[in-house]
Amino acid sequence: MSEAARPVLALDASHGEGGGQILRTALALAVALGRGVELTRIRLARPKPGLQPQHLTAVRALAAIADAEVRGDALDSTALTFVPRAPRPGAYRFDVGAVRGSAGAVALVFQALLLPLSRAGGPSTVTLIGGTHVPWSPPVHYLTEVFLPLLAGVGVHARIVLRRWGWYPRGGGEIEATIAPGPPPRGLVADEPPAWDTLTGLSAVSRLPRSIAERQRRRAEARLAAAGLGGAIAVVEDASALGPGTCVLLAVPGRCGFSALGRRGLPAEAVADAAVDALLAHRASGAALDEHLADQIVPFLALAGAPSTFTCPAISSHLRTVAWVVDRFLPGRVVLDDGRPARVRVVPG
Repeated sequence: MSEAARPVLALDASHGEGGGQILRTALALAVALGRGVELTRIRLARPKPGLQPQHLTAVRALAAIADAEVRGDALDSTALTFVPRAPRPGAYRFDVGAVRGSAGAVALVFQALLLPLSRAGGPSTVTLIGGTHVPWSPPVHYLTEVFLPLLAGVGVHARIVLRRWGWYPRGGGEIEATIAPGPPPRGLVADEPPAWDTLTGLSAVSRLPRSIAERQRRRAEARLAAAGLGGAIAVVEDASALGPGTCVLLAVPGRCGFSALGRRGLPAEAVADAAVDALLAHRASGAALDEHLADQIVPFLALAGAPSTFTCPAISSHLRTVAWVVDRFLPGRVVLDDGRPARVRVVPG
């Protein structure tokens, strides 16, 4: 039986982590595999249950690229039926803030679109407007420095250009992504710790004094040096954003990244400390990939033509949730082994 002929898959979206990740992962796989899905109890336990602007933008974006039949695509909806056709390559533009004034993360919408569009019949260009550096999501620089380099290593190719920075709460940032189609990904083997001598960094400010970024850089470099780690941290002063913001990102390309955002009342040194603390904790784990990258790449590896194995610090709730969603579509693909570090195996069907 073809994927398109299979019955609509019913999923309880309150399972596990119970947030927007179930929605995005399920719909991305639905489009990539040509299978309808029905989700209930969407974000039921969250302070604002149901679809919020960021989630609704992802639903409508995925529906647009696949001419999907959709029911329940409305703000605060806790149930959704989504029946896609094949993904269509093309030029697309989606604005998270158009749903309701929002700094919703463009990175999360991009990740949902990337999986199916990387399997489409031609190249695509996607412009996304919203939050580029906002809480509870990977900053755009994490995508360009960590996520996309890893995917390029297994044969999934995309490029992101940051046109305008967008911070919480104003949003209004803009990225332009170019996605190249290709064959199924190759398998990934990442068992060893990252090559720490390739560490890079970024300390950025928008509409704030450059001295803040300089303080962040000095603190991060001093703490890294004390831990026996090098790596130059670039200072970026941006004037494109609609509102102020600051961040620090430390990354080993294609393996791990650690970021922290500034906020009113938080010293620049504390922003740097948050990023460095996360990096040092990961280093102590001995894992190859960081906790967030681990759950982000599993859907891609589940469609690979060869087995994959990698280590991460621990099996997070997000990773367990993604594995559960993948298993509903593709039973037996993801094997999670708790340990220190944890090990993830993804086997082809």
